Amino acid sequence: MKQCKTILLLCAFILPGTIFSQTRFSFSTDASLLRSFKEDQRFWAFGQTLVFNWDFTRYGGAYAWLAYYSNGNFTNSLSATAKSPITSPQEIAFSNKAQMKLEQVSFGFKHYFVGTTDAEPGKWNLYTITGFGLIFGKMSNAYSTYIDTSLYTAPQQPVNGVGHFKRLTLDLGVGWEIPLATELYLYSEGKVWIPTSDYPSPYLLVNENAPLVGMITVGIRILF
Repeated sequence: MKQCKTILLLCAFILPGTIFSQTRFSFSTDASLLRSFKEDQRFWAFGQTLVFNWDFTRYGGAYAWLAYYSNGNFTNSLSATAKSPITSPQEIAFSNKAQMKLEQVSFGFKHYFVGTTDAEPGKWNLYTITGFGLIFGKMSNAYSTYIDTSLYTAPQQPVNGVGHFKRLTLDLGVGWEIPLATELYLYSEGKVWIPTSDYPSPYLLVNENAPLVGMITVGIRILF
């Protein structure tokens, strides 16, 4: 028993030093095109991702990224119904001009199936991304018509005005990469953010599994 404890203590002190002594770091930045796929919430947006990579081995490691995007614009058709049968008209049709702005932080792992994190010029890499993220969303709604709520029942969602929401996500992706020079790489990725929570927000017309987005990125990675 004492020998086992001694071995465990030695591992606890030696292994972290061994792992981190072999760890290399890289920084990536890219330009990104985002598409929201959810019905009644479809839009395009442009953005950027800043990524820090910890390469524990030549075949991958952990990452942390910050992504932010421009406003995504879309329009919904809505209606308000009269509270009294003597009110005319009985229904008012109007539109809602919506803007959604997304920012996200994500933590996870990259694994290289083809090539290595420090591949030399003339070779290429193929890797996967698996992680968990948190979306920070901002929603702006602007009704095309003023609704007198003393006479009409307005839609419960989306609420006219500006509000915020959060979503936990499962982040999946695949990337292709080529060395441009020693320790400088050009890459392209395809990624999706899959919502794993759908806390109701009155500012969103669609809450269930939303926002569901995918993106294509092109960027540069620098290995240190």
